[in-house]
Order: sequence, then C-alpha cells, then structure tokens
Amino acid sequence: MPGLGEVSTGNGGVGVERPAPGEMASTVAHLRAVTRRHSARFERSIPLIASENLLSPYAKELMISDLHSRYAEGLPGERYYEGNEDVDEIERVCLGLAKRLFRCSFADVRPTSGTVANLAVLKAITETGDLVGTSRLADGAHISSAGFGAFGLRGVKPVYYPWDEERMTIDVARTREVLRAVRPKTCLFGLSLFLFPMPIEELRPTLEEIGARGWYDAAHVLGLIAGGQFQDPLHEGCTVLSASTHKTLPGPQHGILLGQTEDAELRKKLESGAFPGVTSNHHLHAMAALAVSLAEHLEFGREYARRTIENARPSPRRCTSGGSTSSRPTWDSRSRTRSPSASRRRGVARRSPHGSPPRGSSRTRTSSPATGARRTRAGSGSERPRSRAWAWDRRRWSGLPSCSTTSSTRGRPRRPSPTPRPS
Repeated sequence: MPGLGEVSTGNGGVGVERPAPGEMASTVAHLRAVTRRHSARFERSIPLIASENLLSPYAKELMISDLHSRYAEGLPGERYYEGNEDVDEIERVCLGLAKRLFRCSFADVRPTSGTVANLAVLKAITETGDLVGTSRLADGAHISSAGFGAFGLRGVKPVYYPWDEERMTIDVARTREVLRAVRPKTCLFGLSLFLFPMPIEELRPTLEEIGARGWYDAAHVLGLIAGGQFQDPLHEGCTVLSASTHKTLPGPQHGILLGQTEDAELRKKLESGAFPGVTSNHHLHAMAALAVSLAEHLEFGREYARRTIENARPSPRRCTSGGSTSSRPTWDSRSRTRSPSASRRRGVARRSPHGSPPRGSSRTRTSSPATGARRTRAGSGSERPRSRAWAWDRRRWSGLPSCSTTSSTRGRPRRPSPTPRPS
C-alpha cells in the first residue's frame, strides 16, 4: 500500500520493480506467437468438443468492432449511458431475429453465457428455498443445476427426476409420482448430455396439475431446435428457455433467454433477472455478432441442422461398435456390467421412449460425437461410481461395421479395433 504522500508513477506501481527494457514488447510478441500457434493448430484440426463451434467472417467482424469498447445497461431506449443509439438499433434487430427464429413472444439477449442465462432465470422465477425439478449430473444434467453451481448460489433445492437406466431417459411414470408428491414450483428440462428429446409433452399435464412452470436449458441443442431438427420445447410445455449461443447454433460465446408467454409480469421478471440481476454491460460486440448469426440461421439453419446430424452419424462407425439414437458414441454409466451383446438382448437404448420424433427429426441429438464423459453423481458415498458400457441402437444402425469396445467380464472399454469387423 502506498504511504501518505506517495504517488504511483505508473512504472509498475509503488513498490514494484520497473519492467526490464523491452519486457513489454517481448511479452506481447510471445503472446501473439502462442495465439498464432493455437489458431494454426485448430485450422488443421476438426475439434470434436460439443461446446465449441465456429463464427462466420461477418460475425467475427463485429466481435472486433468498436462495440467491444462500449457500455450499455438497460433496454433499448432506456439506457443508463449516452451514445447508445446505434446499440439500441442493433439490439432491437437481434431481439426481432430471435423471436422469428424460435417463434416465440419474448427474447432477451443480454446474458453473457449459458450459465449466466440460467442464473437470470433462477433470479426471475424462483425464491431461496424453492424446490426445482431437474436431472442428476450422472444422468447428463449441467453443473448449473447442482448444489455447487447456480442452484446452490440461488439457494434452491433440487428434486431429481427418476431415471430409467435401461432406456436412458427420464422415467415418466415415476416422475409423475414424484412431482405430485413434492410439487416443485419449477421444473428444469434439458441436459448437457442428450440421448433423446425430453418428455415435456408427456409431463405437461402433471406440470399444469401442480402449477409448476416448465423451463428448458437448450444450450447443446439450440441450433437443432432453430433448424427444426429437434423437439420444440417452447411449444411443448415449457414457458422459458435459456441457452448459450455457440454450440449447435454457430454464434458467438454469449447467452440468450426465450419465452412463450403473454404474462407481462413474467417478462418483466426475466428482464430484471438479466439486468440488473446477473449482468451489467452485456458485451455489445458479442450481442451484435449474435444478431448476424441469428440472421444466418434464418437463412441456412434448417440445412445446417440437417447436415449437423448427417455429419455426426459416421462417428460411431469408426469409433465404436455401439452408439445411440443421438448419433454419437456415449458412455452409459450404469451400476452393473454387461457385454454389448447382452445389452442388445435387453434392448438398451433400442428406441426413443417418447414416441415419434418431432418435426421430421430422426432422433439424432447433437452436432458433436461426444459431450464429455458421463459424470458420477455428486453426493454421499452411497452414490457409487458406475461402470461403463456402450449403448447401441441395433435397429437404427444395423448393417454398420462393428468392433469390440467392452470386455464382457469386467465391463471396461477397450480401444476399438483399427479394422472394424463386419456385423
């Protein structure tokens, strides 16, 4: 701390040695070289990380515009800063595009990430101590819904949906019983690891019966929803949707809130949840880039989503003898081990348990071959880590080459054979 009368000279701060001659220039040169190396690496690669995508050159242009250096708080026309006339115009365009693309009545593009969007929803529609229905991390849920994540920060208590491990989705009948017994105020659907569409329509009557509001985390499937290749949660029973905007939707790293409601009070709460609830300035450069990405998706999104699914399908052919109707190889964490043949005999992941696929979907689920390993449930020691086995949709993938990935005696994955054997 500077003593009385001491003034920082700007040369590294009081009590800090001055930088060596040329230190700044060498540091900057090093960082530029590392960044160029990183960029070159990914130009030569096809990353299979489900949380990542690429921006178009037009969206990138706005990311490095002067918007990056500006501030705006509040809504268009109701700012707390001067000089936001052009920002207002950009944001109004972005909001209109979001409503058109998702056929909804409400949008807010101020959350700066998917988790921030989730926090905004929690701020808007829950109170400390509320019960909120959700899935366990071990069943594919995002860390936002964990006690050590956004749920814990807001102080809400999770009510976990029973999980059907054979069919690898929510157990609808048992979930109905839990919801009627516990009566949570909000029910969160959507996962970080999808295998099938969530059974929103099947559970909608129960949500209405107990007065619970449906909320959907669409981060990993937002582009597929927009492209008509997945379920449409805002028209199946969910009132609110939150998401990041850079996964199957090829936009900037940002967040979004969407809603299908004429409830003016709910809209106001969602807006207040975004600001001043969990954001201040909302990264204007990313918001403008998102507007470009939404416009692009209106033009090309249906074909983009179709090709996302089409391009994901070959992955199981090369990587594993097993896969699911999500079109990607996925670890099935379960408490017992069994060989792939035994899993097939018992019908593991044989078909979607929720009827016909929506809007022409082939029940494929995401753009990437994997969203990461299945997580072990957090909690007491009674929740043991489960062993792993591949789930394989034999009916939909029959005729593809197969290779051994699982030991029938120990249930541990082995490296696939480099030359797949005929089925």
